[in-house]
Amino acid sequence: MDATITSHELQQLLADHAVTLIDVLLPEDFACRHIPAAGNACVYEMVFLERVAECAPDRDRPVVVYDDSGTTLAARTAKEKLERAGYGRVRILEGGLQAWQASGFAVESSVAAPPLATVRDGVYRVDGEKSVVEWIGRNINNRHHGRITISSGEIVVSKGLPLSGSVVLDMNTITNLDLQDEGWRNMLLSHLKSEDFFDVARYPTASFTLRGAAPIAGSTAGTANLEIAGLLTVRDTTRSLCFAAMVVPQADGTLKAQAALDLDRTLWDVSYGSGKLYERLGMHLVNDLISIELFIVAREAV
Repeated sequence: MDATITSHELQQLLADHAVTLIDVLLPEDFACRHIPAAGNACVYEMVFLERVAECAPDRDRPVVVYDDSGTTLAARTAKEKLERAGYGRVRILEGGLQAWQASGFAVESSVAAPPLATVRDGVYRVDGEKSVVEWIGRNINNRHHGRITISSGEIVVSKGLPLSGSVVLDMNTITNLDLQDEGWRNMLLSHLKSEDFFDVARYPTASFTLRGAAPIAGSTAGTANLEIAGLLTVRDTTRSLCFAAMVVPQADGTLKAQAALDLDRTLWDVSYGSGKLYERLGMHLVNDLISIELFIVAREAV
């Protein structure tokens, strides 16, 4: 049996009631648009095969699966899962739902399609309670991680891209999340806040000033889509910083961003335990790199 089937061939099978048709996309997509007579079993869900069993209890009956465009792994993955589960006559609709509609065949829906999320130009305020800044520090024997609170921030969007803005971190809020012993945890935090590391008494904040963003060619959903450029200030030392980030508008009008990057702390005069600046450190040797992961939520200012 061929691995695929055309829209016209599928139409004939449906007219003859000779096939079970399964839409493998999200339930909300299925509700917005699907081929009449199709059942829904989302291939991304762990209960996919249970849903399939409800749509197609007879494993000897021909089954056709389809996704939206036929250009991704969705329908192909569904076919492979069905065949491993014992379905012997599974085919994929060529070009998916888009090809079906392009052939002039009808679709049906139970709800209206939601509007596409877009970035509106304007000023967005960073939501410090919803946003997260995580840090990871390491030495040869261990690693520690924690968070730092964003005290304020804003992003100016122009022509759909982050143009300028700033984010301020409250360095007094450094926390540790891995040490369970309160004594050891407090000792580490005191060390990080001391002049050996961030000297929080003298430099209570750190900041990033946004200088612009450029699209990353070939980016796909779930990968970084913008190259962010700006200036990072720590301990009153300011240096240029560029990093890749995923910035995605949400249906509720918020803007979400995620990024992961490594910083050489010694470039910002955080020098304690650096093997390139001190000798014979023994157990006090600390990796020069600090890993930072950002989850930013910003809301349009009113």
